Amino acid sequence: IPEFIGRLPVVASVTNLDKESLVKILSEPKNALVKQYTRLFEMDGVELEFTDDALEAIADQAIHRGTGARGLRAIMEEVLLPVMYDIPSRDDVAKVVVTKETVQDNVLPTIVPRKPSRTERRDKSA
Repeated sequence: IPEFIGRLPVVASVTNLDKESLVKILSEPKNALVKQYTRLFEMDGVELEFTDDALEAIADQAIHRGTGARGLRAIMEEVLLPVMYDIPSRDDVAKVVVTKETVQDNVLPTIVPRKPSRTERRDKSA
C-alpha cells in the first residue's frame, strides 16, 4: 500500500532467523528463556534440563509456525505447562528433562525422582 509505506520515514528489510539463531536466543542471552524457566523450577527445588535436540525442536516449531523469536516463549510454555502445575505439589522430583520427543510428539517431559535421604530411609524402616 503506497500510502502506508509513504508515511514510514525509514524502510528496512528483515530476514527470517535461522534455526541456529533461534537456539542461541533460547539459551545464550543473560535473560534467556531457558535460564528463566530454569530459575522458575529451581524455586521448587527441581533442576530443569533441555537436551540440545529439544532446543532445536523448539526452534523448528517456531520456524514452522512462522513466529520467529516471538513465538519461542509460547512453545516453551506449551511444553512445560503441565509439569509446571504438577511440580509444586510434589516433593519427590529432582529433575525434569525436556527432550526432542517432548517437543515434537507432545509428550510429558521426563521426571527424574529424588533419591531418599538417609534420614528418610531410617524413618521408613522404623
